Amino acid sequence: MSKKNEAYRIILSGGGTGGHIYPAIAIANSLKERFPNAEFLFVGAKDRMEMEKVPQAGYDIRGLWISGIQRRLTLKNLLFPFKLMSSLWNARKIVNSFKPDIAIGTGGFASGPLLFVAASKKVPCLIQEQNSFPGITNKLLAKKVQKICVAYDNLERFFPKEKIIKTGNPVRQDLLDIESKIVEAKDFFNLRHGKYTLLVLGGSLGARNINDLIEKKLDFLDTQNVQVIWQCGNLYYPQYKIYSNTKDIQVYPFLNNMDFAYAAADIIISRAGASSVSELCIVGKPVIFVPSPNVAEDHQTKNALAIVDKQAALLIKEEDLEVDFENIFSKLIQSPEKQKELGSNIKKLALVNATNDITNEVIKLLKK
Repeated sequence: MSKKNEAYRIILSGGGTGGHIYPAIAIANSLKERFPNAEFLFVGAKDRMEMEKVPQAGYDIRGLWISGIQRRLTLKNLLFPFKLMSSLWNARKIVNSFKPDIAIGTGGFASGPLLFVAASKKVPCLIQEQNSFPGITNKLLAKKVQKICVAYDNLERFFPKEKIIKTGNPVRQDLLDIESKIVEAKDFFNLRHGKYTLLVLGGSLGARNINDLIEKKLDFLDTQNVQVIWQCGNLYYPQYKIYSNTKDIQVYPFLNNMDFAYAAADIIISRAGASSVSELCIVGKPVIFVPSPNVAEDHQTKNALAIVDKQAALLIKEEDLEVDFENIFSKLIQSPEKQKELGSNIKKLALVNATNDITNEVIKLLKK
């Protein structure tokens, strides 16, 4: 009997933020379609959002005691060597028990120990790097894995050139046809039909400065006849939930129905993490990027500029929000032509086959 019928054993690791979790889930879903008998296991970091989101997607997950190194001296930094040793030990136990045919990493704290152990045991490994500037985990793993799927050009300065394949970033497949969901989506969120809808996304963990801006500008948005779906993040939800259902404002700690959120939106304000940018290209709506300045190599600004330079989105830096937001937003809301131009141009940049292309690379490794 062929391995296709027997069922592959596939282990995946990625987490910390939605930008690492959802690509891993998208890859798993695609592989499950190809190999219905396959067995899947996710490995994440204890107490991070993957421990909730992965089971919601229907997959088993094990947690490692691991976290990143802080930029300043903290108790977490002092604990890091112990966490690393614990994670390597438990990753070895997981790999020995599960006996994977392949290991897939999408970045985040837990993928380091898991793929390091898998590679040391000669398990074929693939990593998927979403950003234009890789994180330390994937840089360290690059020498040990067989394939590196990337979303940007010019990553040869970080990774061995012969291992790189440009695929784009995996996205949720339910985003590929949001046009057919607009009416249903507006009903789902109890929105008024015929009124502009602003979708505010601060990333899976929320963004303090974007939240502060929206709070200050609620009256302004009301004068613009705009209703708001506001994803503020779990950390900030207790502070902002009082605004929910007042003046057509709906506040959520997290949005699980992203296809409906995108479908309902007319304009989107978003961070510029790699996965968010990839999704927004597929969605094809006018976007105002507000990149986080607190990331390595300022890669969110670089991600956003790659879109803005093609007249496919607008950008406001965090430090300019207070001064520039009302002017830029009111001009956009008053110009259907500009909205159409931005939506059309960003959609041209979408790499819609990314998930399928990564799946094909995984299958090549499995067949070897």
